[in-house]
Amino acid sequence: MSDTTNTNSSGSISTTRRRSSRPRKPKKNMIPIGLAVALVFVIIGILLAQRSAMLGFFWMTGIAFGFVLQRARFCFTASMRDPYLTGGTSLTRAVLIAFALTTIGFAAIKYGYFAKGLPIPGMSYVVPISLATIVGAFMFGIGMVIAGGCASGTLMRVGEGFMMQVLALVFFVVGSLWGAHDFEFWKYFFISKGKAVFLPDVFGWTGAVFVQLLLIAVLYVVALKWEQKKSNE
Repeated sequence: MSDTTNTNSSGSISTTRRRSSRPRKPKKNMIPIGLAVALVFVIIGILLAQRSAMLGFFWMTGIAFGFVLQRARFCFTASMRDPYLTGGTSLTRAVLIAFALTTIGFAAIKYGYFAKGLPIPGMSYVVPISLATIVGAFMFGIGMVIAGGCASGTLMRVGEGFMMQVLALVFFVVGSLWGAHDFEFWKYFFISKGKAVFLPDVFGWTGAVFVQLLLIAVLYVVALKWEQKKSNE
């Protein structure tokens, strides 16, 4: 920045500050690098597919899913944390929309098996609900906030090079293995003490979908109102 001194007609001295403009450094074209990386991913996928078709499928879908997560900044932790920290609920509402879509999709798949008299897939995930569920959810929520991400968010940020998330991933794996080792103990003494609830058994298939979508809709409206309230404060 330079100063220019001028004398006007009345004899007073005025100083004009002139900003020196430097040309901005042109941004590096990342398209060739992106295409090269994509080509490497495809080659690896082809090599894996030659060993096992499922390996190739898992590789390509994993890359695609990771790309979508990274670009969308999708994270379950942020969806629960942001309303309290920033007042924003865009991610919260995105998660609720995802829940609504999967509710319809999975209900259709399960009902299709039920209507044909076949075993309903995924019934092993219908587990008892008890105090252990509440305590576990509370502990997991605290851990997610401290670590700065859930499982998907942690993996996404590891790919971005965040060292904190690498540390979180290491202990995520350690905790998962430890939990798997002691799971039978917790299942026998705590988890099995609750009651399993399968909504179609309570409300019927149509009623179960309606009740769940209604609850999601209520939460969506509450999230929207919360963001509007915080933005007006």
